[in-house]
Amino acid sequence: MSKMGILIVISGPSGAGKGTVLKRLVELDPDNYCLSISATTRSPRFGEVDGVNYFFKSKEAFEEMIAHDEFLEYAEFCGNAYGTPKKYINEMLCSGKNVILEIDVQGGLQVKEKYDDCVMIFLMPPSLKILEERLIERATEPIEKIKMRMERASLELEFIHQYDYLVINDILSDTVTHFKNIICAEHLRTSRTLFDIL
Repeated sequence: MSKMGILIVISGPSGAGKGTVLKRLVELDPDNYCLSISATTRSPRFGEVDGVNYFFKSKEAFEEMIAHDEFLEYAEFCGNAYGTPKKYINEMLCSGKNVILEIDVQGGLQVKEKYDDCVMIFLMPPSLKILEERLIERATEPIEKIKMRMERASLELEFIHQYDYLVINDILSDTVTHFKNIICAEHLRTSRTLFDIL
């Protein structure tokens, strides 16, 4: 298998279960997987910690990072800016860890342009109806915001064909297994392993 880590982009609508799946994946295999920590201008949700869940930045500080070309990608979503700092990702990949970016479709496509060998995975719940139910049950946002997220989800579905894999998140253990199988197979690609054996 390739000694270099793989950059993994995971996208999908809010409520698809990305955070739950990735948390479980890293818990099961912390030596091989790590999550990229994004910078954002949005306010922390209850229980979120700066430097653990996100790097919470003011709009001015975020714009300064853009000016210094410190982001792999950045985008605006629902009035807030999100960006992926480059330095941490490159360090982890060189150490052999698979780095997972949990970002929206717009950001994912930006990353694909810069890292054409990244693995693009789109995560979806079994149906849009179940997605809406999950957002309502989460009870972190007003109904107007949920409607915005559902409209956004419909738009994001138009970009699925630009992703390498589509994973349906129904049973957590199955979803995690699918992810591990995908990355294991990607490590065995000739394009990643050929130079290791020559």
